[in-house]
Amino acid sequence: MQTFINRKTIIIFAVLLAGVVAGGIAGAVFAFTRDLPQIRNLESFRPHAVTRIYSADRELLTELFLEKRDPVPLQQLPENLTAALVATEDRKFYTHSGVDIKGIARAIIRDIQAGRFVEGASTITQQLAKTLFLTPRKTIVRKIKEAILAFQLERRYTKEEILELYLNQVYFGSGAYGVQSAAEIFFGKRVQDLNLAECALVAGMPKSPSRYSPLVNKELARKRRNIVLKQMLEIKILSSGEYHQAVNAEIRLRERSRRLNRAPYFVEYVQERLESILGASRLFKGGLSIYTTLNLELQVAAQAAVEDGLESLRVRMHGNGIPDPAPQAALVCLDIQSGGILTMVGGQDFYESPFNRAIAAKRQPGSSFKPLVYAYAIEQGFSQNAMILDAPVIYRGAERGADWQPENFSRTYMGEITLRMALAVSQNIPAVRLIEMLGPESVAQFAHRLGIESNLQPNLSLALGTSEVALVNLTAAYAIFPRSGQWIKPFGILEVTDHRGRIVWSVRPQKRLVMSREGAALITDMLEAVVMEGTGRRARTLPTPVGGKTGTTNNYKDALFIGFSPAIATGVWVGQDSGASLGDWETGARAALPIWTQFMETALAKETKPTFDIPENLVRVPIDPQTGQLQEDRSKTPVYALFKVGTEPQ
Repeated sequence: MQTFINRKTIIIFAVLLAGVVAGGIAGAVFAFTRDLPQIRNLESFRPHAVTRIYSADRELLTELFLEKRDPVPLQQLPENLTAALVATEDRKFYTHSGVDIKGIARAIIRDIQAGRFVEGASTITQQLAKTLFLTPRKTIVRKIKEAILAFQLERRYTKEEILELYLNQVYFGSGAYGVQSAAEIFFGKRVQDLNLAECALVAGMPKSPSRYSPLVNKELARKRRNIVLKQMLEIKILSSGEYHQAVNAEIRLRERSRRLNRAPYFVEYVQERLESILGASRLFKGGLSIYTTLNLELQVAAQAAVEDGLESLRVRMHGNGIPDPAPQAALVCLDIQSGGILTMVGGQDFYESPFNRAIAAKRQPGSSFKPLVYAYAIEQGFSQNAMILDAPVIYRGAERGADWQPENFSRTYMGEITLRMALAVSQNIPAVRLIEMLGPESVAQFAHRLGIESNLQPNLSLALGTSEVALVNLTAAYAIFPRSGQWIKPFGILEVTDHRGRIVWSVRPQKRLVMSREGAALITDMLEAVVMEGTGRRARTLPTPVGGKTGTTNNYKDALFIGFSPAIATGVWVGQDSGASLGDWETGARAALPIWTQFMETALAKETKPTFDIPENLVRVPIDPQTGQLQEDRSKTPVYALFKVGTEPQ
């Protein structure tokens, strides 16, 4: 009897537990599905509001909106396009029921190991479902909803219908929704006319549209295209001959529309960042107002300076017999106080080459990297009148086991000179000796702290700018010096409002103190010496105190000038995309500094801060520029240099 009662109790408990679990599951399903959109929305298209981008002074820069979306039946799409998409995005598309369970399990493990979302494991059906969500945020709840919606799609539509919906609805970058729009925007042709290489490029876009758009970064788009082609080869969709022909095909882009766009490189930069923040759907359909940091008057001046400088350079290159000269230039200007981007020129003509050399290109900075080495030395207690030997030297096994003998650009040597003079006249040997004293690894870490994001090789040649950097990062590092040691990550967007004027996003600048106020003021003073006493003399005509540094790389491949006034920091790079030489003697002082100076003449006309900040515990004293000692001989012209009180020459 007791056993019967126990069994009855267990059965009742089990039934109740099952009811609770079933209710919980039902409640969870209801909670996840009650606010899901109707999947029929995927098939409809409605006109959307126009998003407008404004300069800091509320001048309209451009408008963003969707091109007319023309759905194309699956039967009319190139077989190479659908095959490429399935091969690269979802090889099990025709066998799964909307969700790849094994893929999700693998992705969860990798996400847990990384401590963040690093792999999505989305099938084509899930990606189609994801277009219904306006937020690009990756959350567990959204992934569950995405999976539920994918199951619903698989029940309602055939695989062919899902593939057709996907190809006509998802985002392919640069404002292109659907493959027909992508074909028009990227190549200026109907989707039916795309060749194999173009199909592979388009099929590779959905993974990261803003990153792989050929209108944003042609080289990244090429690499992504070739990965897709490789995957098609691996599963034997392509023959070896077809693969090699497509991999080597040139990317021929459509000539871009020159509709109102007064700062195209900057607008593309803003668009790319907002796609990652708000999502492409909201950006192109939401009727937003985007207010930026760009100063339109300075932008016009920057574009004119680049155009004039490149025209003069082309004439010289023709005179020097340079075959097929194709010089390019980039210019970026930052507000010292806020860190905002005031101007951005990424090349000579955006519509011919949309690659943004101001932010995306990584090039050797040459001697324009030296101030970061000297700044670290100042932070470590060196004075600018400290003496250092400028004489030939050989470093045994210094460069990958081989002996290295650095040389000065002039092939002349000055003996013992001050750090101030060594930087001003850009002698190489003192910079190498200095980094040897400081330690290349320590200098590389310091440069990263100053905002240099690229990989820096911690060797002695780092002092001569042999590791590649982005122009915007190097310019932001220079801005630290007149900003009393504070780094601010460059930004271009102030705030975004919706069609009702409500703020949907606003900037929160990333800031950190990376140098002492005294150290920043001392390196600023040393960079003023470059202009007053060294390689930057051409800038002495400017009405406001400025500091900066030239940069020239081996064989005159790159020419730079990075500099600042008390209010703005500006960086200029000149070179050829191919890495070919600009021609003999096309140094930073000759090829880049004239562009910088022409732009700064306009920018400084309204300068409201005439002097650099000097901390109270620094003192300016007259010194002999050769010896660094106190200048007492009145027949010689002294230079006035800053020192910490108590360290100045007596």
